[in-house]
Amino acid sequence: MSRRVLYVSHNHPDIRPGGAEVYALALHRTMAAKQGWESVFLARSGPPLTAVSRYHDGTHLTLVDGRADEYYFHTELAHFDSFLGCTADKHLWTHYLRDFLRAYRPDVVHFQHTLYMGYDMIREVRNTLPEAAILYTLHDFNPICRHHGQMVRSTSSLELCTHSSPRRCHECFPEHAPQAFFMRKHFAQAMFDLVDLFIAPSEFLRSRYIDWGIPPDRIRFEENGCALEIATLTAIPADRVRNRFGFFGQLTQFKGIHVLLDAMRQLVTDDGDVHLWVHGTNLELQSPEFRAQVGEMLTTYQARVTVAGRYQHHELPDLMANIDWVVVPSVWWENSPLVIQEAFLCGRPVICGGMVEWPRR
Repeated sequence: MSRRVLYVSHNHPDIRPGGAEVYALALHRTMAAKQGWESVFLARSGPPLTAVSRYHDGTHLTLVDGRADEYYFHTELAHFDSFLGCTADKHLWTHYLRDFLRAYRPDVVHFQHTLYMGYDMIREVRNTLPEAAILYTLHDFNPICRHHGQMVRSTSSLELCTHSSPRRCHECFPEHAPQAFFMRKHFAQAMFDLVDLFIAPSEFLRSRYIDWGIPPDRIRFEENGCALEIATLTAIPADRVRNRFGFFGQLTQFKGIHVLLDAMRQLVTDDGDVHLWVHGTNLELQSPEFRAQVGEMLTTYQARVTVAGRYQHHELPDLMANIDWVVVPSVWWENSPLVIQEAFLCGRPVICGGMVEWPRR
């Protein structure tokens, strides 16, 4: 008899692509093709990551484009407590999720993210399926850090943060008392106590979570896999000037697109032939100030910057064949971004910030 695994993600890459989402879906589809396993993918839908409201009245679940093993699970942003990381609509768990779990009865439930859903999903899984193994892959620092899980101080300088505490977190968010941050941590830890095993895609992230309170024997380092298929590796001609740069990913402040665009000022001065291709999305989800800053930079260097927009994961080899360098200019403690692995698979060198482990390999 086949064993069953359920993957839970905060988003489906068909709606808005992101590294964690792409990885989670690839993991599900790989397991679905593996003999002896059945796999189902449950992806959260709804604002702010999607503009789509509930697909069907009377239910929060619907199939993804008719695929029998992939589901959207709609939740309302208005019901989500972004401070504690839980939902006020407990009916989501006690009715819709519970019925889904009882119908499918997975042997393993693997959480990839609970953003806009809630850590309290874990309790429902444990209550409904007491014999199931629960895994949780930690893609960022959301349980530790209120600032979008980036471990970056909420100041204009975006100073890197080394650790959390009620006092330090209150300094970043004075609207929340230190006692509230104490409760925030202990709520997340109470839910995490129900998890059998955590997976950390980097040793750096693993050490941060151990310092935060996860026992070392319950969190394992396991590097993210990469399912990118490359038919033909395109080599860079040895006699060509290597002046074509590429950015791949989400256009956020923490991913450092503004740092890269600012660097273009010097590059354009030094080499008139330099060019940057920007492949990415989600700028519209950022603050008005950041959108204005990036917009002004793009206008200033429009002759040397091509905004290519959104791309599909399978298009990466062809897109990277057009550039000489992949730039990862992140300003936060990056956690094994897939684009580095993808660049290496495509034979492209990486210029990187924010990484501890990958650049040394």
